[in-house]
Amino acid sequence: MSRVEELPDDFDESLNLNPPPAPAYAPPSAPNLLPTASSESTPFPIDATRLEPNGTTPALPPHMASVRSHTADEIVQMMNRTPLFMTSLESTAGEDGDNMELDALRALQYEGTPAEVAQGFKEQGNEVVKLKRWKDGKEFYTKGLAVLVQREKDRSLKSPDEAGKRLSIAEDEAEIGKEKELEEICYVNRALCNLEIKNYRSTTLDCASALRLNPKNTKAYYRSSLALFALDKVLEASDACARGLAIDPANGALKALAIKIEARQKSLRAVEQKKHKREQRTQKEKLMLNTALRARNIRTRSTAQPPDMEDASIHLSPDPVAPTSTLMFPVVLLYPLHLQSDFVKAFSETDTVPSHLEYVFPLPWDEKHEYRLGSVEFYMETGSGGLIKVGKKVSLGKVLGRPGVEIVDGVVRMNVLLKARAAGWIEEMKVRKGR
Repeated sequence: MSRVEELPDDFDESLNLNPPPAPAYAPPSAPNLLPTASSESTPFPIDATRLEPNGTTPALPPHMASVRSHTADEIVQMMNRTPLFMTSLESTAGEDGDNMELDALRALQYEGTPAEVAQGFKEQGNEVVKLKRWKDGKEFYTKGLAVLVQREKDRSLKSPDEAGKRLSIAEDEAEIGKEKELEEICYVNRALCNLEIKNYRSTTLDCASALRLNPKNTKAYYRSSLALFALDKVLEASDACARGLAIDPANGALKALAIKIEARQKSLRAVEQKKHKREQRTQKEKLMLNTALRARNIRTRSTAQPPDMEDASIHLSPDPVAPTSTLMFPVVLLYPLHLQSDFVKAFSETDTVPSHLEYVFPLPWDEKHEYRLGSVEFYMETGSGGLIKVGKKVSLGKVLGRPGVEIVDGVVRMNVLLKARAAGWIEEMKVRKGR
């Protein structure tokens, strides 16, 4: 019996395996595993529903009928599921191209006990893994597991009398223990292959299978922790690493990984704390803003389709959470007589309309220079559709605090009209509202 060889934790870095002993088995010529075709057998199952009946022609022979009742793609697919015509494992049924029954069938061409055959597959896996051929290594370990799993199935189907004979003659408890040990090692080594090809979920599943066989396998904890860490499942990775260190406190690979995990945890905690502080700050700012609006009797309303104001919004300045701060409003200055507008991003509650028109005038589109501070009036619409005239010396805050006035979608709308034409515009507005 060859000795059991397990890949170390840092194998993917050092690639320094002890040379394995010569295998205890020799591959003879491969037997013919497929039954030969007979006159009674057909190469494929016959689908009678696809054969069109025709009274003028005789029925097809069974071999021809089995071919004619399937499409070319279906025939290729069925052929790829048989060992004689198979081109790759990916064409077989099973997750990730694994076919445990096929692997067990292939293993029959080797002499020796199941443990010896699995040991051979395991050693071949180790050899290709030395060359960093991770996918090939995974396939060899999978074949070894297929032999061991199939052996366990066969053992469970034996009757008590047959089991007793078997144990007394060839399969004593030591042999069963050897199989379990090999199964554990194949799972752990396949976990390394899955880890290297970034199949992180498969890595954790292999490690879990190894730990069911041996709860003290530190390599399984280490590789499972690495996979979880790669998935940024920091809490789970930390737990797996801690369990491994509880078994082997001096394990250098686990201790180094624990340091990385702790650093990541600190980083995530810092990000979470900043996020929490931002959320608290946002909530406090919102509370202070709502309190300030209520204190000034300013009403707001939102519609189903608010305009995109980018970063312009009602806010308190200079400190959004200070009760002594001043309310600032986005204000649109509308010139309805000429279908023009201006936008003031931060209009203080203490400002008057003329204080902003001083730097807005003259208007670039006002070719007649009609818009001057002495020739304009200001009006705001109420929530009921009426109009309020805004005095030139009245602050915005006082206007917004009047009954009936409301801010829609966070934007104050102020109409700027020429005095000479204001009355006509107001009458037109009344007629429009009436309609």
